[in-house]
Amino acid sequence: MKTFLLATACLSLLAVPALAQSSAEAKTKATDASRRESDKPSATSTSSPDEGVLFHSEHADSNGTVSVEGQAIAYHAVAGTLIVHPKGWDDAAAREKTGADAAKALDDKANPDAEASIFYVAYFKKGVPSADRPITFLYNGGPGSSTVWLHMGAFGPRRVVTADDSHTPAAPYRLVQNAYSLLDASDLVFIDAPGTGFSRIAGKDKEKAFYGVDADAYAFSQFIKGFLSKYGRWNSPKYLFGESYGTPRSAVVVNELETGDAIDFNGVVLLSQILNFDLSADSPEANPGTDEAYVVTLPTYAATAWYHNRLAGGRPAQLEPYLAEVEQFANGEYASALQAGSELDPTRRQAVAEKLARYTGLPVGYVLKANLRIDGGEFEKTLQDADGLTTGRLDTRFSGPSMDPLSKEADYDPQSAAISSAYVSSFNDYVRKDLGYGDGRTYKPEIDVFKDWKNDHQPPGAPFALPSILNVMPDLASAMKYNPGLKVMVNGGYYDLATPFYEGWYEDHHLQIPAALNSNIEYHYYQSGHMVYAHEASLKELHDNVAAFIRKTDNVGR
Repeated sequence: MKTFLLATACLSLLAVPALAQSSAEAKTKATDASRRESDKPSATSTSSPDEGVLFHSEHADSNGTVSVEGQAIAYHAVAGTLIVHPKGWDDAAAREKTGADAAKALDDKANPDAEASIFYVAYFKKGVPSADRPITFLYNGGPGSSTVWLHMGAFGPRRVVTADDSHTPAAPYRLVQNAYSLLDASDLVFIDAPGTGFSRIAGKDKEKAFYGVDADAYAFSQFIKGFLSKYGRWNSPKYLFGESYGTPRSAVVVNELETGDAIDFNGVVLLSQILNFDLSADSPEANPGTDEAYVVTLPTYAATAWYHNRLAGGRPAQLEPYLAEVEQFANGEYASALQAGSELDPTRRQAVAEKLARYTGLPVGYVLKANLRIDGGEFEKTLQDADGLTTGRLDTRFSGPSMDPLSKEADYDPQSAAISSAYVSSFNDYVRKDLGYGDGRTYKPEIDVFKDWKNDHQPPGAPFALPSILNVMPDLASAMKYNPGLKVMVNGGYYDLATPFYEGWYEDHHLQIPAALNSNIEYHYYQSGHMVYAHEASLKELHDNVAAFIRKTDNVGR
């Protein structure tokens, strides 16, 4: 099944009105000491002064400890909401409609403007000065995905244990202390996108206000500014961590905050990157004449065939050297053959097809019938078709029974089917019992936003939004040029067919930035899939790499 929902992983507000900021911050400071003494979450969420017209912000506080690679860390957790408004909202005008005026407006059915209540869970390490403590904002993507995946699988203080490359048995699931939580390097804020998780939207034209590339990025930037104000973190080292669709979101958000709001970030961490959707492995045949998608996807096909031992010439001993060989073929002989189009010599076509079959594990006849162009869904359905199996999309190490043996392409994603229940069930239990939030509410892991989603995007320098296939490479390049000290960390899984690892490498080596800034980008790849952290050995590598990235870029003590 082809889907644009890239972050089932996956692939995560408004600045508090000025009138309420001082009282909110005073209340926060006054209650910090008592919060630290409490080892249990509050029985009910407590209201804060961060009021909107349709929503009010709230939070529940708790405390805990986690041992990260042998280091005991005590933390304070806040599960709560902040209010966000879409672009064009006037906080001065809004202050004139508070209290009785706002109630009267609602009573008069005045059709209030759109508003969002954004849910977050923040973890603050105890015993360290917050002013110099790095803070990282994390989110998954979709669009339409909550951030349950990063929260419960990667960096939160608790982690759900799932089977490595097969279907995780049904409940009870095992929730453990996360020895790879990122709390050793940074305070953490997990953000659920508008309408997902416990986040909600309401008001006039609410979908138009929040469901779109630019509207979504604006909501996240407003949330971040509101959070920095509420918790007094404006002078902290700041990081964005986006996974899957969270990576294009990060490119837009960091450019917007840096160039529009004068807020420089220390770093951006991209996990399972896709910035240019022309390079997507999903339905490239819908955009004929653009063949790069097939080129950047081929190394993932080869890694998958290697993993499942489907290579006709035998399985090389080491994956990485083999992939280097495949990348050379993809960028050279294969790319040249695709560019020749209908003028490709039949003899050369046959030779390329045979090499392609050798690297992908697919039959030569199938490759020829596909005109040397196989998309992700076709590969997933065909690689193990003789055994009645469909190969995973988010993580091609996974396999599952084919839904329809006669279908052309995969009808579902075995990896998503294998682990989603464990994540969703564990979080629903954890957020209520440990964080003290969510009673009487429904947590929405994913929502369908595509009927309302506007893919138009206004890139840097454009006078208006452009209706085209999304490409936010100019946004990331703009942010890096505007702030030459901005560092970017790229992470990918070899077995990811939602956002192939070589696609991210290709994009970042084609950014329109000065050569001197290329060294601001670092790359890390793992023997895992889209959700790199679903493989424990890769989770440890990911943690160690991200923690090192933060420590060398946080400018503390410089």
